[in-house]
Amino acid sequence: MPFTASEKIWMDGEFVDWDKAQIHVLTHSLHYGSGVFEGIRAYPTSAGVAIFRLTEHIARLFTSAKVLMIDIPYSPEQLVEVTKELVAVNALDEGCYIRPIAYLGYGEMGLNPLPCPVNVSIAAWPWGTYLGDEGVANGIRLKVSSWQRHDSNAVPTAAKATGMYINSSLAKVEALKAGYDEAVLLAPDGRVSECTGENLFIVRGGRIFTPPTSESGALAGITQASVTTIATDLGYEVVNEALIRTDLYTADEAFLTGTAAEVVPIREVDDRTVGVGRPGPITKQIQQTYFAAVRGEVDRYKDWLEHVR
Repeated sequence: MPFTASEKIWMDGEFVDWDKAQIHVLTHSLHYGSGVFEGIRAYPTSAGVAIFRLTEHIARLFTSAKVLMIDIPYSPEQLVEVTKELVAVNALDEGCYIRPIAYLGYGEMGLNPLPCPVNVSIAAWPWGTYLGDEGVANGIRLKVSSWQRHDSNAVPTAAKATGMYINSSLAKVEALKAGYDEAVLLAPDGRVSECTGENLFIVRGGRIFTPPTSESGALAGITQASVTTIATDLGYEVVNEALIRTDLYTADEAFLTGTAAEVVPIREVDDRTVGVGRPGPITKQIQQTYFAAVRGEVDRYKDWLEHVR
């Protein structure tokens, strides 16, 4: 997805022109991947632009930082307010994607990160559908990757850390070059973990299943949690259960969730048609409710929205 530049990026307490938001080539995290980040979306609502589950995303940023022993020099409350201000400063009233990042900056080099300064930036820009409008409407094709998801005792899979996404990039490129839209990563034990940046769900016999994050090594998704709540409120049973790759092949329906991707049906995995090869009724119902919720059209979920003004 190409950038559509906005006017300002917040960097360490200042709003900086987009083209001047730069770092030194010897920034520690550029060399060692030791940073943490979030992906957040804001949506237009009848009461003005609102950021979806902003406080929860910033809380997860701090959780990731704790795991990596990065001491963010701001409070969560400060970053919540700065994020709202950034969206307002850039007049992103039609919604946007937001990227907070905390990283180890310039001043020390080597594998010991502890002496490094901690820098924090937040960017926001207009960003369309991550996996394409066609994919959202009619479903996407997935490939089980030859690359596996990290072992949680090799790197902390509970953290949303920058360097860990080399794994996802390798799987994504492999899938795209093979003609697919997205990749599925398996855990070291061969069970289904997640996609390159999304959580997975399948529907079987009217019940909804998603891999347990603590066992599969998947990142606990905020969109995943939101969809679980929506599905439960719609009357469906949602089960955290270990899945194997053939569960994807034989599912009645399947879909993935993520902040960037939102809710996207899966119509094919490894050249096997999922269900009837188009979005199923449960997937469509959840998808429609989610898109209504993020735009403030469902009263019971309005507390998920934090209005900019």
